[in-house]
Amino acid sequence: MRLKTSQFIFAREYRGLSQTDVSKKIKGLSQSNLSKFEKGFDVLSESVIESLIALLNFPKNFFYKEINIDIEIAHYRKKSGLSKQIKTALESNNKFLGHLVDKLNEAVDYPEFSLRPLDPEEYSPEDIAKHTRSLLGLNKKEPVVDIFNKIEKSGIVVIEFDDVTEKFDGVSFLSGNGTPVIIINKNFSNDRKRFTLAHELGHILMHITGGFPVPMHRTEKQKEDEANRFASEFLMPELGIKNSLVNLKLYDLATLKKYWRTSKQAIMRRAKDLNCITDNTYRYLMIELSRLGERKVEKTLVDIDCPVIFERAYRLHVDELKYSIEDFCQCFSLPEDAIKKYLNFEDRSKLRVLV
Repeated sequence: MRLKTSQFIFAREYRGLSQTDVSKKIKGLSQSNLSKFEKGFDVLSESVIESLIALLNFPKNFFYKEINIDIEIAHYRKKSGLSKQIKTALESNNKFLGHLVDKLNEAVDYPEFSLRPLDPEEYSPEDIAKHTRSLLGLNKKEPVVDIFNKIEKSGIVVIEFDDVTEKFDGVSFLSGNGTPVIIINKNFSNDRKRFTLAHELGHILMHITGGFPVPMHRTEKQKEDEANRFASEFLMPELGIKNSLVNLKLYDLATLKKYWRTSKQAIMRRAKDLNCITDNTYRYLMIELSRLGERKVEKTLVDIDCPVIFERAYRLHVDELKYSIEDFCQCFSLPEDAIKKYLNFEDRSKLRVLV
């Protein structure tokens, strides 16, 4: 087997090292030679390769694998606010978690992906959301109660992760084996998580899994707008919410939030988009929310359900297949610190995985 230069790039970026950092730490390796090696234009001596593997502290067999997660088609919520360094770290997280999704799937079957992708060139995001709600067995007029349970049963793996910047809301992509994956920021409020999850579900159905041709006129901004429209209809169906939004007042928001389990700001925007309030009323409500100190953190809390499938896959490996940390490292070709970081179900303050 041949060494995969892409794996060296992956490991280096995970360790937060630049090419210059690495070349300074390894005798006989220049930044120029490392750059050429990573691009496949040059070879390194066996001793330099051994030093490089030791520095990166990954199992040697990792560098003969091919972790093929196509980050280019990953859809981030609010990606524009992320620096290049943060994006690189997030992409490393995505690749690791996608790899773990696939490795656990080798011994445990996830639910089959049962939702139907639809082309937003032919159907509106609202119609796609209505169709998706129907496939999930949701009432046309009622809120989504057990949102994680509904999503995990449809065959989408969702990971709630807290070792991440507050500028990151969520991302969706396909694992190397084609499993739809959503990662969301654990640190946010439940209503924000629910909207992010619905937003990324929209990306999966409209922009990731269908293989639909994307015309040049459809920009990333338009895709984000489509995902937001999908999420609004998915969480707050027009048939169920519109009547209660007519002439919306500030004191209505807390009650509506508890029922629909969405943020007050999302409800206000929904009222505006459904022409239940004027633009002036919308601006007034936003000003009042700011005055009350609720633009960033809203006072009314909503509940959220607990997912189970992905953690059960991990538990099966530990409890029934008797995997130790060392076994995970060997079988998954990953270093111990990565296994502990991404499969740390014992310490819920670090990672909780949802499907």
